[in-house]
Amino acid sequence: MKVSQLLDSRRENWRALELLCGRVGGRAFRKSNPAELSRFAALYRAACADLALADAYQLPPGTVQYLHDLVGRAHNQLYRSQRFNFREWGHELFQVLPARLCHDRALWLAFALFWSVFLISMGLAWASRDFTNRVVGEEATAQFEESFSRPIEGRSADESSLMVGFYLWHNTGIGLECFAAGLLLGVGGLFATVSNAGILGAVFGHMINVPEKANFFHFVTAHGPFELTAIVFSAAAGMRLGFSMVNTRGRTRLASLRESGRQAMPVMGVGMALFAMAGLIEAFLSPSAAPYSIKAAVAVVSTGLLLFYVLGLGLTQRKSVATG
Repeated sequence: MKVSQLLDSRRENWRALELLCGRVGGRAFRKSNPAELSRFAALYRAACADLALADAYQLPPGTVQYLHDLVGRAHNQLYRSQRFNFREWGHELFQVLPARLCHDRALWLAFALFWSVFLISMGLAWASRDFTNRVVGEEATAQFEESFSRPIEGRSADESSLMVGFYLWHNTGIGLECFAAGLLLGVGGLFATVSNAGILGAVFGHMINVPEKANFFHFVTAHGPFELTAIVFSAAAGMRLGFSMVNTRGRTRLASLRESGRQAMPVMGVGMALFAMAGLIEAFLSPSAAPYSIKAAVAVVSTGLLLFYVLGLGLTQRKSVATG
């Protein structure tokens, strides 16, 4: 049998595939019955083979074009992406994730460790400049004072736009450092958390005592809540992975790491989102000449949103979704 005759004998299959494309395309693909989907897939594969034969034997251009269109249409139906499901994403973002954060022991350990070290370091730096010099270094301390020696008077929109990239790169780098350190059996994450908390606390404590303190707090207040919380989230995600290789709960290390990864990645994702929001605030609002009251209000609202998301939403969900 000639190729042209073979393809002519298959025209009924082409018409059947065309009809199925119309029916399947008129409703959600996943709602079609299994037998219909199976026949659709078989007819699609057969049409692909027919198209290859038509191309190879240079059949009439009209036949080849028809098969091209039919195969393309069927392919789009069979492999099309699913619609964005707002209900499922809403459930994940506003119910499952807050509950996981609220009941995540690694997160609360990182939170307690970071803020206790931060406050202790801030108090020691406030009481003694020598402490700041030992923790931060004399040169870095002098640079901080010089950086905030001039009032915050704003900068151009172009310069702020350029600084967004720098802040995102710098802040995210700190988060990734804390996250990666946590992989060292969790101990590295503890060290990174203590180290960052100690340095930041010493800087804050020192700047309280110097004439440049008004300029310093005028700059850091607005983006501080998101940025500092993002560091805690990043460290917690890394520590959870590191601890899972020590305490496997009877599973293999690989299985334990996979399970903890499923729990840690959303926490890290929230941390990256917080770094991004902090970067935008730091680039546009923090260096602006806006009144300090506005920047303080942004900090209060940011803190309130964080508490509402983790505690307000998290405590209302069942602990069954907690990470343990």
